[in-house]
Amino acid sequence: MARMIRHEKNAPYEVPEGTELPLYICACGLSKNKPFCDGTHKRTRDEAAGEVYLYDEAGRIQVKNQY
Repeated sequence: MARMIRHEKNAPYEVPEGTELPLYICACGLSKNKPFCDGTHKRTRDEAAGEVYLYDEAGRIQVKNQY
């Protein structure tokens, strides 16, 4: 079953200690290398606050909220 999840953070979480290299965990939901960040969050930088978007390989569309 398909479902839509709202991600309110458009930057990764940094794991600050216990790793040799910097480690970042995806928070935007778009990474192809989950749970790790692959930099895809950069596509979300100009999103309007409180709006919902759908992303695919071709780009994004804004979802109209009808509730």
